[in-house]
Amino acid sequence: MFTSFSTALSALGAHTTAIDVVGNNLANLNTPGYKASVVAFSDLVTQSLGAGLGETQVGFGVARPTTIRQFSQGAIQASSGPLDVAIQGDGFLVVRDPNSDSVLYTRGGNLQVNKAGSLVTATGFRLQGWNEVNGVLDTTQPPTDVSVPVGTLRAPVATTNISFDLNLDASATAGPPATTFSTSIEVFDSLGGSHTVSVTFTKTANPGEWTYGMSVPDADLTTPPFTAVTGTVQFDSLGKMSAPLVTDPKPGMVVTGLSNGAADLSIAWSLFNGPTPRLTQFSESSAVSANSQDGFAAAQLVRVGIGDGGRVLAQYSNGQQVAVGQLAMASIRNPESMIAVGNNNYQLSARTALPAVGLPDTGGRGKIMGGAVEYSTVDIAREFTNLIVLQRGYQANAKVVTAVDEISQDTINLKR
Repeated sequence: MFTSFSTALSALGAHTTAIDVVGNNLANLNTPGYKASVVAFSDLVTQSLGAGLGETQVGFGVARPTTIRQFSQGAIQASSGPLDVAIQGDGFLVVRDPNSDSVLYTRGGNLQVNKAGSLVTATGFRLQGWNEVNGVLDTTQPPTDVSVPVGTLRAPVATTNISFDLNLDASATAGPPATTFSTSIEVFDSLGGSHTVSVTFTKTANPGEWTYGMSVPDADLTTPPFTAVTGTVQFDSLGKMSAPLVTDPKPGMVVTGLSNGAADLSIAWSLFNGPTPRLTQFSESSAVSANSQDGFAAAQLVRVGIGDGGRVLAQYSNGQQVAVGQLAMASIRNPESMIAVGNNNYQLSARTALPAVGLPDTGGRGKIMGGAVEYSTVDIAREFTNLIVLQRGYQANAKVVTAVDEISQDTINLKR
């Protein structure tokens, strides 16, 4: 009979622990990336009474409950934060503790930039990944702190290639006056200075033949005038460019003696998109449908955001968007064995499998969604139900203590 005291007391302690877990779940109802815990009860060894054949078995109560964190997928909702991310699927973001420099793992995706320019969580833990170095984002190297180029000036790149997708009117005549068509494109030198390259096409007396001249303004030169670069293009009866051929050297121009002191410009003109000519001659008005060049001026950083896949994207004032970083992800086979250390972070335990760190959406790792946040997996209805059940269990075991106390008093009174 008197073992009922310890049995009921073990139940009271177990239900108190379970209520604590429910309370913690409810407290983190709105914590991004939080994973709810459940309590697992188990009985203690039983005592066999009588002949020892197991006809009568009396247990010694309930063991200390174990908590199991359930890493189910939380709801993903759009966020207005440009640095917010959410993980869809398995995996964790890799972070470093700013104090101990130890590696931790998190699903919390509210990110920001600290004063050192490092990408950190809302509680200051540094995100791990890869950074752009000399224009190269090498994800084969060990992960390091992800840095954001806040306030940096992007160096200019000189133009080396230009192209025009255009049609020349097949009904043009050699005149007099000869039919002409002109177009231009803005290019940049090594200092980021802007120059205009003009191309003028003139119809010749030969069927399907046009001459062209490429030039830059004399005002851009220290010793004008600029001698235009000339050449011819030929079209067949189907309006397809037949000369020059795709195997011929690209036409181009070299501009020397720029007045702003920039290096000489060497620009190649790409007449083909792969094997397909960019120039045609049909009975339509001469017009440019597209053009391109590969240079750009110096630019200020406008903003930084994280796109899908965990790429850190920097947008510059010249319209360029460049991937300057990449977030790393860790895949862990048994995440429920990790230990929660607060601040939405987890650390490995002795039972945790070795993490596999790599790119998102590879090797079984989940996807990183930019501009989104993963919400807590706490179900308020389920937690309230559990709370009621646990409260009733506590009350029932408290009643057992009261009943056994009364019985013991009656037993003691038998001696009187």
